[in-house]
Amino acid sequence: MDSNQQERKQPKRPKKPLDATRLNDLALAYVARFATSAAKLERYLRRKLRERGWEGEGEPDLAALVERYVEKGYVDDAVYARAKAGDLLRRGYGGRRVRQALGQAGIGEQVADSVAPGAYAARSAALHMARKRGFGPFAAQPVEREKREKQIAAMLRAGHSFEAVRTLMDAENESEALEWVEEAREENDNWDA
Repeated sequence: MDSNQQERKQPKRPKKPLDATRLNDLALAYVARFATSAAKLERYLRRKLRERGWEGEGEPDLAALVERYVEKGYVDDAVYARAKAGDLLRRGYGGRRVRQALGQAGIGEQVADSVAPGAYAARSAALHMARKRGFGPFAAQPVEREKREKQIAAMLRAGHSFEAVRTLMDAENESEALEWVEEAREENDNWDA
């Protein structure tokens, strides 16, 4: 871009302060575009109020607005929690990391407990991560102790239990790791991966 074009560029106009209609439109656009929890929607609206200000009468009742969206079914914490948990598990994250993400999204303990991964889902996630990153039995060549410790630390940071990480990393080959995952499936887990 040459200097003449740069000079002609108009500065951005400041956005208008919010009123009840604009706040409602923002909330509707947000829930239409993103899967969200009630707490995340409220945080988003608070941030927009802080950025743009308020020109309506009195203070806006964000809790009532969010509750209205929950009643209409636009926001459902249980559906959001199931989707988020499933996504994280498919990407190879463990149960601890799933709980952490749900907590950050403002999901309550009861809902988080209902979507917590069972043994089969947790083992499948650990196996997926190990396979994707080339850890344990999926390593191309034997690893030194220091590198193995780093791999274990990475899996622990991803939210897997130490017992699961140790079992997976100690597996002699891929079939032994797969057998470990299948054992959990046979135990009639209550969570479908």
